[in-house]
Amino acid sequence: MKQFTEINPEQMTANPFQLIGSEWMLITAQHGKKVNTMTASWGGWGVMWNKKVAFIALRPSRYTKTFIDAADTFSLTFFDHSFRDQLAYLGAVSGRDEPKIEKSGLTVAHSGDTPYFAEAKLVLVCRKLFHQVFDPAGFVDPSIEEVYPIKDYHTFYIAEISQILTSGV
Repeated sequence: MKQFTEINPEQMTANPFQLIGSEWMLITAQHGKKVNTMTASWGGWGVMWNKKVAFIALRPSRYTKTFIDAADTFSLTFFDHSFRDQLAYLGAVSGRDEPKIEKSGLTVAHSGDTPYFAEAKLVLVCRKLFHQVFDPAGFVDPSIEEVYPIKDYHTFYIAEISQILTSGV
């Protein structure tokens, strides 16, 4: 198992455009004893309400959304390129249908009650602060509506980053 070092948000040098948009991340939460995860390529981090935060958006159809809604915390985990196949698989298969985490070969670890993956290179442990379904009345750019042909608007979550673990980014 990798050894993680805890760092402060100010010590992060990782590029969110690269990590999230190109390399992808896993959004992971626990409900009861069950853990679920999904691959995502939308989100980010910054400062809101004088707190270091991360933000994600989940469509209502995603099984992981039920876990995020039920939990107070979740994790965002980032991996090196050797895990690309696992990330593709975890984004294509639903945990409703099969034990996808087990089949992926990844190892669930925990920081307190928050699950993450031991193979990650970077982990953001997040505590939910806010959520709201996107209201299309707020879309200033009408082309955004093209992302929602069936009107399945994302729920937007803002969460305080409570811990950052790195094994080398």
